[in-house]
Amino acid sequence: MNRYLILASLALTGCTVGPDYAGPRPVASAERPDATFRRADPLLTSPQPPLAKWWEAMSDPLLTTLIERGLAASPDVAAAESRVRKARAAVREQRANQLPSVSATGTAIIADLPAGSLALPAQGQQDDRIKAEFYNVGLDASWEIDLFGGRRRAAQSASAQADAAEAQLADAQVRLSAEIASNYVTLRELQQRLGLARQSAALQASALTLLEQRESRGASSVDDVVRLRTELNRTRGSLLPLEGQIAVTLDQLALLTGDEPGAHDAALAAPGAIPTIPASITIGDPAAMLRRRPDVRAAERQLAAATAQIGVDVARQFPSVSIMGIIGLGGPNIGDVVDTDSVSTLLLPRINWSFLDFGRNRARVNQSRAGRDEAEAQYRKAVLAALSDAETSLSRFGNLRANLLSAYSTVEGARRSARFAAERYDRGAVPMTSSLEAQRAALASEGSSLEAQGQFVRAFITLQKALGLGWSEPVQQAKR
Repeated sequence: MNRYLILASLALTGCTVGPDYAGPRPVASAERPDATFRRADPLLTSPQPPLAKWWEAMSDPLLTTLIERGLAASPDVAAAESRVRKARAAVREQRANQLPSVSATGTAIIADLPAGSLALPAQGQQDDRIKAEFYNVGLDASWEIDLFGGRRRAAQSASAQADAAEAQLADAQVRLSAEIASNYVTLRELQQRLGLARQSAALQASALTLLEQRESRGASSVDDVVRLRTELNRTRGSLLPLEGQIAVTLDQLALLTGDEPGAHDAALAAPGAIPTIPASITIGDPAAMLRRRPDVRAAERQLAAATAQIGVDVARQFPSVSIMGIIGLGGPNIGDVVDTDSVSTLLLPRINWSFLDFGRNRARVNQSRAGRDEAEAQYRKAVLAALSDAETSLSRFGNLRANLLSAYSTVEGARRSARFAAERYDRGAVPMTSSLEAQRAALASEGSSLEAQGQFVRAFITLQKALGLGWSEPVQQAKR
């Protein structure tokens, strides 16, 4: 019993080699709590904490349904969730490696051998054959004592890897929600542009009919008819690419939501307006953004795992102590397996130390230290890339808003010009071609305005992605 107490005390008081992880070193001044985004326009943004489900602020039920469907059924998210479960199982395995293992055994030996098959000394009269029976049941236990904390470090590394897998799952959710929303906005923009192109074609067809009637009376030239017919054919030809892009976008949405092509055609066939966004966007602060962004959290957890791996490799340089114990019941008769007088025990302490390995252990430690340095560099890169992503998205968001306001102003001017031209044509002050040209210009400006609106809303979506929004906390079951 004293021996067991000594071994247990050694196990409990054993040191844990390798560096203790204390978190990454600061990378940028933006990590301070009082930092603000440099490219944020105070007229467009607010430092209030942003919404995790940012798409709900766009007030489009169909968009919300698509994103929720994607988060629940996307193969990419399902694959990331599987990696989380795999990583958590690895954590449980590493923690179990610190404990003893016990197995039950049962043995039955029945031998009938020629007398000369075993090199046994002759003792008196020998039979022609050797017959023997042996029966045994028992328990085997083994335990490698974690004197230097190598297995504890392995469990820490596995736990950090599991946290990184959870962050990668969140990153998949962020990317997926942004891709679905961006494709949805593109779909609505294409549908609106297709509607404008059809209006333009209908307008040109009506004008061509009138022009042909005038030409038959000699009031218009053949050149005008040919020119307008050519423009009409060009406009009708532009409908096909738009219809093709709409079909491609619908199929892309089906893929993102984990559905087969055509699954959303019926629900999204009717043209809809491009979703609107709030007048003021909540963005929080850079420090909160860095804590929230999944790619930054994954890089930090990879750094923690790499730091713990150093301790795993350092522990290999020291002796390892293991204990194996056997207890069993048995003898030459099968009834001996239940006879308490036939108990047999065996205790096998073992020490192993590769003190002469010609630098192998030291090389492993150097590799793990280099791996930690690489992970630290990757973390710094992730932080700087996240800040650059956010600032660039804020700048683009502000610029595209100004572009959209300019497009709105152009549309208003083109519409006024079209009305004036139509009134002058009605009075006979200008030819029909001038009125038609003004109307086509108004439709073209509306198409440019739709494109600017789509770019602006997609810039909002890109900003939400840059802020690390669109993921949910993993279920607690996955952490166990």
